[in-house]
Amino acid sequence: MSFQIWLAYMLACWLISLSPGAGAIASMSSGLNYGFKRGYWNALGLQLALLVQIGIVAAGAGVLFASTPWAFLLVKWFGVGYLLYLACMQWRAPVQAIEIQQDVQQKSRAKLALYGFLVNLSNPKAIVFLLAVLPQFLDLSKPQWPQYAVMAVTMISIDLIVMAGYTGLAAKVLRLLKSPRQQKYMNRAFAVLFSCAAGLLSLVHQ
Repeated sequence: MSFQIWLAYMLACWLISLSPGAGAIASMSSGLNYGFKRGYWNALGLQLALLVQIGIVAAGAGVLFASTPWAFLLVKWFGVGYLLYLACMQWRAPVQAIEIQQDVQQKSRAKLALYGFLVNLSNPKAIVFLLAVLPQFLDLSKPQWPQYAVMAVTMISIDLIVMAGYTGLAAKVLRLLKSPRQQKYMNRAFAVLFSCAAGLLSLVHQ
């Protein structure tokens, strides 16, 4: 993987991690309920599930692309369509207050990590998104597993930083999300970013 491709992938990882989803909500909930030090164990669980999902994509998609050249185009346009779908859903996302229940019982670090693991692992959109995006950054002339390892380390490192922000600044983020106007602008900003990502992906060649 060249530096230019890695840089583009890194920027995509920031976009993926920063876009609000189940992981972000789980991190904000843990931060509000347990504070940063204990609540951050939820983020570690999220990354364990992400590592499993990347492994699944690497095991299946790598072999598929190596043996069937047309699979690149198939997955490429699937990725473009999925990004446009996300853009449409984000643009039309309802503006509503996000409410997080306060948990009066303190969970152990292990339980918080398990909770984060299950949140990410049970989200089918995550693995579909990874399957649609990760293979686009592969150099098929070079061994694929080292490239997937670099992508995994990059994505997990960035997601740990982002989830730290969601966990540590949960109260401030929630106040922002609770404003209908701010939530509307945020949703449409991410919709535009997803659309731009789809346009860039459509220009990628094998």
